[in-house]
Amino acid sequence: MTPPVLPLDQSACAQAPIVPLLDTSDDTSGDVLLGVAHVPQGVELRLLQHGDDFTIMLEETELMSTLASHSEEALAQMTCARLTGIAAPQMLIGGYGMGFTLRAALAALPREAGVFVAEIVPEILAWARGPMHALTAGCLDDPRVMVVEDDVAMLIAAAREGYDAILLDVDNGPEGLTRWQNDALYSPLGLAAAWRALRPGGILAVWSAWFDPAFTERLEDAGFAVSAQTVGSRPDGEVYDHTLWFARRPEQAA
Repeated sequence: MTPPVLPLDQSACAQAPIVPLLDTSDDTSGDVLLGVAHVPQGVELRLLQHGDDFTIMLEETELMSTLASHSEEALAQMTCARLTGIAAPQMLIGGYGMGFTLRAALAALPREAGVFVAEIVPEILAWARGPMHALTAGCLDDPRVMVVEDDVAMLIAAAREGYDAILLDVDNGPEGLTRWQNDALYSPLGLAAAWRALRPGGILAVWSAWFDPAFTERLEDAGFAVSAQTVGSRPDGEVYDHTLWFARRPEQAA
């Protein structure tokens, strides 16, 4: 079976408006506020620029930054390294963010691959095509990519053995900050849905801001073969240690 292909007006994405600069006259930090977004049924996000660098903030919490992207890239690189012997892998990425995971995946995947990207906050995609277009580097227009502006949980629930890999960089990991509904992705029911959506031997890869032993147990209880790895947010390993889980659905008996 193949992943669900949902209709998408790519031209509409290409014409997403550039977010105008907002009033920053009272800002003495050197940060420029480029835009504000609201997560559906969730919190307010702010896109800041400081020199050549960008940060997406939740109040005073840094959700993602161009200064600390190593673990997001590693999520894709380490997953792709585990997808051996697959000529045209099908991948689902939950959460575009700043596109680090998507770009790393495209660099590692063959041209026959297919990558579905689910992003629930439309402003994130507008920022990618607007203020951060140089960073985006055309990855959203790669012919292997299908962007779906919807909840990744919907794509997971709709698939039956459709994906070779599902990469979840949603919220802050199994314990979310931006939207309480995200917790369902990491619940026993959510993991069972991911199992059904993966092909035999497929991988569920999860990014988290911290390690959670209870989540490891939930993955194992769901039947996955689990490994967890600590990866620094920068290549030198400094700043923050993030956790990547790689949960493989076992191959079915012939």
